[in-house]
Amino acid sequence: MMNSACRSLSRQPHRKVDLMDFDFTDEQHAIRETASGIFAGMVTPDRVAEIEATTDRVDRELWRALAEADLLGVGTPEVLGGIGGGLIEAGLMLEEQGKVVAPIPLLATLVGGVLPLAKFGPTPLKEKWLPQVVAGNAILTSAIADVSTSPRQLPALTAVLQGSEWIVSGTANAVPFAHVADAILVPVRIEGDGVIVAMISKNQSGVTLERAETTNRAVHPHVHFDSVAVGPADLVAGPDRGVEATAFMLDSAMTALALTQIGVCEAALAQTAAHLNEREQFGRPLSTFQGTMLRAADAAIDLEAIRVTAWQAAWRIDGNLPATESVLVAKWQAADRGQRVVHATQHLHGGTGADIGYPIHRYFLWGKQIELELGSPSLQLSRLGTLIAQRPDEIMHR
Repeated sequence: MMNSACRSLSRQPHRKVDLMDFDFTDEQHAIRETASGIFAGMVTPDRVAEIEATTDRVDRELWRALAEADLLGVGTPEVLGGIGGGLIEAGLMLEEQGKVVAPIPLLATLVGGVLPLAKFGPTPLKEKWLPQVVAGNAILTSAIADVSTSPRQLPALTAVLQGSEWIVSGTANAVPFAHVADAILVPVRIEGDGVIVAMISKNQSGVTLERAETTNRAVHPHVHFDSVAVGPADLVAGPDRGVEATAFMLDSAMTALALTQIGVCEAALAQTAAHLNEREQFGRPLSTFQGTMLRAADAAIDLEAIRVTAWQAAWRIDGNLPATESVLVAKWQAADRGQRVVHATQHLHGGTGADIGYPIHRYFLWGKQIELELGSPSLQLSRLGTLIAQRPDEIMHR
């Protein structure tokens, strides 16, 4: 079970400054240590391969272990049985997940589901779903892939109001783990480019799933909505806060991918260092050759750039500070530098790195998936350039 210090994550108000505090609290360290122990004890390359051979590709035993350790309570208020916290606490777990590339819907549930529901949802909806997540009895996800690639970050799904119900139609592409999710948080465009965020069960009438598999062998189905009725009780955010909620969901998910990439790259680099120290050529360890040293050193620098930008974005989101620029920088770093790291680590393994049964290959697949999920590096740079162009005077005086 988790250290008792983690049962409560009551926050001190953030100071109104833009200086990031790089120190984690004792409670946050306890979350990382608890998660690390569970992942290290339960996740092996053979176990991951075994889960990938199943239809769902989800490690249910690992999910139950996280629930029993109270870790699925991250983001859920204490009054609803959780341990509180926000994206930083979830990010600590995601980093540890990335180190072992564990096949579970952690990002989808905690970041895509719990955090926006806890922040924007009405009390009855939170009371219905959040305790179930904490207990490990419910999996949540969100449909934001289409929002991320829209020029104005608008949902692809649309809805019209009929009486007191919204009638939702359209297709949400690549919804993470929708096949095992009990409910999906769905941003929907309404008249006048307004947005609502609805909570819809995959078993609801009019909802169908089309299986789709990702680069890293996860299942992210396309979800089709055919005149699906959504009542007021199932709105996470109505027209008054729908745009804000959708932006929060997108920023949080992009940052969470960057945080996961830290773990992926860190573990890939550690495995590569061990390989270079153990293997010899011309009577010397591979790690003593300048070419391998410089390539690994560049990867280590890339990793640190991903780390500092991702944690800054998470810190700003949790502190309710303007975060979109930091999020775009973090996602670009995780995408561009991340793919460079996993390519280098695979390359430094030589012929072994080309063996798809060897563990390093799986880190390459995860790194490539994170690179492109919710927008490619060029898309992030394009959005960042648009933001900068909107305030040239501020940029000139930096």
